[in-house]
Amino acid sequence: MLKFIFALFVLLNFNLYAGCSDSTEIKNINSKTENTKLNSNSNANIENITVTDMDGKTVKLSDYRGKVLLIVNVASQCGFTPQYEGLEAIYGKYKNRGFEILAFPSNDFGGQEPGSNEEIRTFCETKYNVTFPLFQKIPVLGENKNALYKVLTENSDPSGDIGWNFEKFIIDKNGNIAGRFKSKVKPESEEITGLIERELEK
Repeated sequence: MLKFIFALFVLLNFNLYAGCSDSTEIKNINSKTENTKLNSNSNANIENITVTDMDGKTVKLSDYRGKVLLIVNVASQCGFTPQYEGLEAIYGKYKNRGFEILAFPSNDFGGQEPGSNEEIRTFCETKYNVTFPLFQKIPVLGENKNALYKVLTENSDPSGDIGWNFEKFIIDKNGNIAGRFKSKVKPESEEITGLIERELEK
């Protein structure tokens, strides 16, 4: 009888130990899987990218950490060019709450941005009273696509090349893509301003 009780005690302890071991192993596997998921999108973050402003200065996008961004490819001779008014309007509305607009001129669509950087800046400031940051003209398509737009177009939802001037990307406070909007969606639309406000409140 004593032998039976002792054998039962040993068996119960073995099962208990084995169960704890399996549980720990499962937790470790889950932890590794979770870390893999978290790290899989690390290339979608824009904070490790540098860009060049209109004055030729290098700007680290990590400097904007903690702010909500709207990134837009712009052109001076486009049917959507009047959207500069809407962009400036929402910039004035939200800039004091931690919002920035980063505008990147590009000549990739219909040759609608042929001017020099200085000509572009003068046009924006005199025609539309633009006060948000303008950056040097860049390619957003093809083999020479700027690194920023490579990240934006490959990791947005939907992904894919820019379709035309004035496509807009909303970036959250941590440098991740929060939304993408086609050219026809106006900056002051509820779709865009609603997302900006939600991200500012986080």
